[in-house]
Amino acid sequence: MRLRILLGDHPHTVALKSGAITSDLVELDFADYTPTNKGFKPMVRDGAFDVAEMAIVTYLMARSYDKPMALLPDVMMARHQFGFAVTSPAAGIAKPRDLEGKRVGIRSFTTTTGAWLRGMLANDYGVNLDAIEWITFEDPHVAEYVDSTTKAPAGKAIMQMLFDGELDAVLGEKSDDPRVAQLFPDVAAAEKAWLARHGVVPINHMVVVSKQLSDTRPDVVREVHRMLEASRAAAAGKSLSFDADAMNRSLALITDYSAQQGLIPRRLSVDELFDDVTRALR
Repeated sequence: MRLRILLGDHPHTVALKSGAITSDLVELDFADYTPTNKGFKPMVRDGAFDVAEMAIVTYLMARSYDKPMALLPDVMMARHQFGFAVTSPAAGIAKPRDLEGKRVGIRSFTTTTGAWLRGMLANDYGVNLDAIEWITFEDPHVAEYVDSTTKAPAGKAIMQMLFDGELDAVLGEKSDDPRVAQLFPDVAAAEKAWLARHGVVPINHMVVVSKQLSDTRPDVVREVHRMLEASRAAAAGKSLSFDADAMNRSLALITDYSAQQGLIPRRLSVDELFDDVTRALR
């Protein structure tokens, strides 16, 4: 069976994408999207792929609107988020709560990095997210979501607006440009403290399969998962490894944050994120 698949370039996908991991059951036809997140919208809106890497918040929103997809227990990308928050030195932002009353840019309000950072700001630093003017540049991947943020003027670039003083801070971008400052001056210390408090590494991307594939060919879904695991094993020591408990705790927390922020209408349990076929693979 030939499958159309969207998968980014990661240490743990090298063996799979190079053809070193093979199967007697499936052939993989890799879609070419750079960056990979450009393929998330066609997957959510049009079911463009049989198997796709997917930002976890995009999946949570898609699941809430009954998009025909199921989650595989395969983490593609996870990282600490504190380095992806920068400010304009002229804005007078000395601590996270100083973001209140300020103009904060973010590529889309529904990005996973944005959801993680807002959750951290609200729950760990007491920031009132509703007191911030959110300036966004892209539509959500899930068309049904009503985005009430302020849209940036057409043609404007997010970091240039920060440089020009049209934004006070930006979430979701990393920069060592001397014209910006870090919201968290000691990023490593902030990450260490947050990890010690929560015991969670934030998941950004996982993998989804079409519901039709899961419903009609569970053997193929199991084989895709096997291939993903084999590719990860081939990159042992080069990529972050998640056991089931670590994955579940990270999923539970980002689901909490997403519900708090109104990205999804209710909190979903971790079990609800999988279907009968993929749940058995955890």
